Amino acid sequence: MLYTQFSWLLAPGFFDFRLNYEVNFMDGYVDSGEQLVVAIYVRDMKESREFYLSYGFEVVRDEGTFMELRWEEARLFLSEVPGTPPPPPSPIGNMRVMVPNVDEYWALANKMGAKILSHIEDQYYGLRDFIIAGPDGLALRFATWLKDLEKR
Repeated sequence: MLYTQFSWLLAPGFFDFRLNYEVNFMDGYVDSGEQLVVAIYVRDMKESREFYLSYGFEVVRDEGTFMELRWEEARLFLSEVPGTPPPPPSPIGNMRVMVPNVDEYWALANKMGAKILSHIEDQYYGLRDFIIAGPDGLALRFATWLKDLEKR
């Protein structure tokens, strides 16, 4: 478990007192796959569903305008919200998916005509990866550790 203690100085020059808190971080409250879950607001649930399923995500729960997907133990929520604006020209971020065979995912993305944001290559941070645009403004990054590719 990780504990930390921190203080805040409130309104410097006006109030000169500190509030002290001790917070217990990462105490294993829920399974790791449920700990950090991204929820994406989507314009078209059918399009988003097909996109994620085509790359290997599995449906856990489908309630029409809400869907829970999973990749191994990790979760991804899709929520169809009327009036959701179209995705921006550049993604707001990317979600990394670790796979043992990134080159196969690269071939799949090309075969499916995915919008490539970053071509596959070996990175200085130890991964071989690439990034494709998702339908809702969040890109997907598929990656394999370089050290695992060297073992083959």
